[in-house]
Amino acid sequence: QVQLAESGGGSVQPGGSLTLSCRVTGDPIDYVAIGWFRQAPGKERELVSVMTSRGIISKYADSVKGRFTVSKIKAESAVKLQMNSLTSGDAGTYYCAADPSVGYMSDYVPTQATEFAIWGQGTMVTVSS
Repeated sequence: QVQLAESGGGSVQPGGSLTLSCRVTGDPIDYVAIGWFRQAPGKERELVSVMTSRGIISKYADSVKGRFTVSKIKAESAVKLQMNSLTSGDAGTYYCAADPSVGYMSDYVPTQATEFAIWGQGTMVTVSS
């Protein structure tokens, strides 16, 4: 059973950077696609980025393109989300989620929250001056 643990959230000033980490345990990371979602108070959950199980293809929400970078670190069994030029609009609770149905080294990009069967506990990002 895959388990996820997020870390790296915190408080930064506008324009600052943070790196979130999603550590994957239970199954090899090459068998799951990992998505990053975020939810601000009073708003719907939003897909931020997806990394496929092969680790080559990634997808980003339009609102974060050019500022956020997702990467797969096999040695750490982790998927990291580097967030730069943060604004107040980026604040919220960030969740990583796993879709274990994609298979080994797949290029399939799940995009619906319902495709991700396993979720982490979330890590909070605050952007404030």
